[in-house]
Order: sequence, then C-alpha cells, then structure tokens
Amino acid sequence: MTFFLAFAALMIAAALAFVLVPLLRDKSGASTGTDTARRLRVLDEALASGVLDENEYAAKRALLEKAPAPQPLPTTGRRSRATFAALLVVALLLPASALLLYRLVGTPQALDPANLVPPPGAEHTAAEMEQAIAGLAAKLRQKPDDAQGWALLGRAYQATNRADESRDAFKQAHEHAPGDADIAVEYAQALAVAAPDHRLQGESRELLESVLKNDPKNQRALWLIGISDYQSANYASAIATWKTLLPMLAPDSDVARSVRNEIADAEARRDGREPPEPEGAPAGATESADTASNSPQRSATSPAGNADSGIAPTSTAPRLTVNVTLDPKLKDKLDANATLFVFARAASGPPMPLAIQRLKASQLPVTVTLDDSMSMMPAMRLSKFAQVVVGARVSKSGNAMPQSGDLQTLSSPIASSRGEPIALEIDQVVP
Repeated sequence: MTFFLAFAALMIAAALAFVLVPLLRDKSGASTGTDTARRLRVLDEALASGVLDENEYAAKRALLEKAPAPQPLPTTGRRSRATFAALLVVALLLPASALLLYRLVGTPQALDPANLVPPPGAEHTAAEMEQAIAGLAAKLRQKPDDAQGWALLGRAYQATNRADESRDAFKQAHEHAPGDADIAVEYAQALAVAAPDHRLQGESRELLESVLKNDPKNQRALWLIGISDYQSANYASAIATWKTLLPMLAPDSDVARSVRNEIADAEARRDGREPPEPEGAPAGATESADTASNSPQRSATSPAGNADSGIAPTSTAPRLTVNVTLDPKLKDKLDANATLFVFARAASGPPMPLAIQRLKASQLPVTVTLDDSMSMMPAMRLSKFAQVVVGARVSKSGNAMPQSGDLQTLSSPIASSRGEPIALEIDQVVP
C-alpha cells in the first residue's frame, strides 16, 4: 500500500507539472512556429508507427501547412495576480479531484492485502481477454503482413495455453519477418511446445541454428539449443553451449545460478554419475537417481530470454501430484472428446495458471504432476508462490478459459511444497 501511495503521489506531481509549467513559463518572445513544428513531429511519429497511412498523413500535413501561423502572445513585464490565482486553484484542485474520483470509481479496498484473493467470479476477465484476442485476429485478417501483430497474437495464444494456434501465429510472423531473430526464436519455441514430445528438433532446431549463425550471442537461442542437445542426450554439446551463455549473465543472478545447476546436471549425466545437489538448494534436496531419470526432459516452455527470464526448473522446484476423478452424478454430462485441464494458480494473485496440463476427458480418472516446467511465464511459476489453488476443468471448447457448461473443481489453498498427492473430484458445472 505504501508503494501505491508513493506512486500515486508521483503521478499527481507529474500531472501538476504538465499543467503548471506552461502557466509559469514566460511566453514573451516565443516563436510562432513552435506549435506548427510540434504538430508536424506528431504527424511524423503517427506515420512511422502506422497510426496514419501515407494518404491520411499527406492530407493532414497539407491542412496544417495551409493554416495561418499563430500570433505571438503580447508580452508583459510581470504576471498578473489572476495568473497566480489560477496556479493556486489548479495546484489545490487537481490532487483533490483525483483523490475524490478514485474514491468514487476506483477500488480502494484492493489495497488491503486481505482482499488479494480473487473472488469466485474473477474468471470473467477471461472473456475480456478472449475478446481482445478475437479483435487482434480480426485486425490481422485485414492487415495480414503485420509481423509484430502476429507475434503478439502468438504470445496471447501462448498465455491461454493454445499451443497449436500460437505456433500458427508465430509461423505467420516469421514468414512476414524472416530476418527478425526474436520472432524466429519464439517460433522455434512454439513449434516445440505444440509438438507431442515438446522436443526442439527438426525445423525448430534449424531456426535456432540460423539465429545463432547470425548472432552467436543470442541468449535465448543459446539456452534453447542447449535444451535441444540435453533432450537428445548430447550432454557434452549442451554443456559447451550453456558455458558460452553463462558469462553473458550476471554472476549472482538466479538465472546464472540455474544455468550452473543445469551444467552440473549435464556433466553428471555425461559421466554416468548421480546429479549433484543444485547450487543454493537446502541440504538433502537432491532427487534420487530413479526420480531424476523418470522426470521430464528439460522443457522448451521456460527459455531464458535474457537475464530476467526464467530457466527450466531444477530438482528442488515444487512438484504437485494430482489425482483427478469425476463425480458419478456428472457422468452423463461428460464429453469424452472434451479437453481436460489440470492446473495450479496462486492463492493470492492473478488467476493465470502457474502450471497446467492438457489431456483428454476420456483419460479420467487420471494422475498428473504439476511443476515449474509447465509455467507460461517466468515470473509466474509454482516456486514463486507459497500457497496455490489446484483445479481441474473439462472444457468442451478446448479453451483453457472457463466457459458456461464446463465441468470443474477447485481446491482450497494448499502449500506449493506439498508432497502428498492432492485428490480432486470434478463435481461442479460452470454457470
């Protein structure tokens, strides 16, 4: 709350500066062409950003150039009392009106930490996100050569766990901007995420190699190439790649620490040894050899984009085992071809899943494991939250966002470090 108040005060001060500085500034001798030049700069920026097309730009510039030049204001030796009165009124009324407006239409109670748990109907924001995605998709149908727009759509699909749609959107982005390294890396990752085995091979591997050929220091591509080698049990190559990446990272950062852990793990597997205890982990936290050999291979869903990005989970990260069953009373409502989502989200925070598994409803009853490798964003992982809510949902539409008629269940808040299996029975119908 203290941070919010400080930030609000800063914003009010900035607003006051925008209003008061022009009033305080001496306007004598001001150039009559300043306003025209400013408007021309705005038009140029609008053209560069794509807000205006060439025709609109030319028409607006012609009108601006034909407009009569503004006349300079008469100079005065000193500001009048009326000016200072106006300054005083603005300085007092602007902050007061902002606070009053926030009290009337804002949500002051949201500052209370006790109110951070999303209410039962918080999922309604999912519909808004779907509308935004649909709007972006419609815009791209009208302007299909917008590579950055396709990349944005790909990330939106990725955030809603629609791997196939994300892959297709990034394919469009890559086709329209084949020289964009960031898009190429994201497309490579999307290809792997959409693949049944999540392996970085074939086309995705070729894309990464092409990026590194032109930019040998691309951190995200280096990380993913290392994962590709690790997945293929080519540990020596993975080690060499990650050792190239390591000096580019801040030595004391969590990312660098994670890379060192992955290198140590790969070295142990190369030499036929049990992987060592990860750096920074509590004593005894290392997995047994059997557990490690049965754990999923390093995933392409948690790449290191830069020093602030996430890294695939280490052996000390939380692993939740979830047993999902269906209430017999809902048996007749179950569509065997529907999609089953099993997920975990923060108990206090946004409703975005921290980890999610996608299966077929016909697989019920089923047991799944949720861990950091299933995160959609580096900052939104199981290991980042002490308390989580675990849920299961049967979706007829195949959409991860809840919709009317879906079958679901949610647990009460539990510790993300829980080792005992979690029993979930799907016994509700989304209204």
